[in-house]
Amino acid sequence: MQPEANSPIILAENLTKVYGSGRISVPAVRGISLAVQPGEFVAIVGPSGSGKSTLFYLLGGLTRATSGRVVIDGVDFATLDDAQRTRLRKHRIGFVFQRFNLLPTLSAMGNVEVAYSISGRTEPMDREYLDHLSEILAIKGRLKHRPSELSGGEQQRVAIARALITRPAIVLADEPTGNLDTKNSDAVLHMLLRSNKELGQTTLMITHNPEAAAVASRILHMRDGEIMEEKRGTRTLADFENATASR
Repeated sequence: MQPEANSPIILAENLTKVYGSGRISVPAVRGISLAVQPGEFVAIVGPSGSGKSTLFYLLGGLTRATSGRVVIDGVDFATLDDAQRTRLRKHRIGFVFQRFNLLPTLSAMGNVEVAYSISGRTEPMDREYLDHLSEILAIKGRLKHRPSELSGGEQQRVAIARALITRPAIVLADEPTGNLDTKNSDAVLHMLLRSNKELGQTTLMITHNPEAAAVASRILHMRDGEIMEEKRGTRTLADFENATASR
């Protein structure tokens, strides 16, 4: 089933997630509805315990909702069995996590190749596309190095390349700058913003950091499992390019 023209690529309707049951039940997400359009960059920001990471796992099909539904690119997760959900994730979603989770015995290139291999695609990996990604992410000269030979920022950019190599329609990033200093955080945010603009992926980022969230075109503030406020981002791709040029 293909989504209709101009329909959201991510749609959540009355989404609820409750952990436990009875007197010890804990509602983590409370009746959230949201729509993300193709090519949009959305940030969800909130303090620890606000429910933003649970929402991330629900939108990525990594956990099942207690009630409500999630529709990804026209497909309702609730209609799929586990194998179908896994297949949809592999083909339509690229995940970037706070922990880089790179395989230490492989080079950066090897990590990207493994990600492509397990995606289940039958066509060979597009080396020209990888070259383009590597240039955008500023890791072109680092692909032969193992993770231990890379900085934290470089490892995160390799993780982003790994997420993008299958050309997913959607990129979901959970605290992608959480383990990085300010300089490397800005580098990763710049690359996420640039790949969103130049490669056309829809990007949804979870963060506790308002400065990181400011790169998004739309910022949703969560508290106590609900979206309480929506704002517009203030940090543009031009801001990053101008800052780089002035160094």
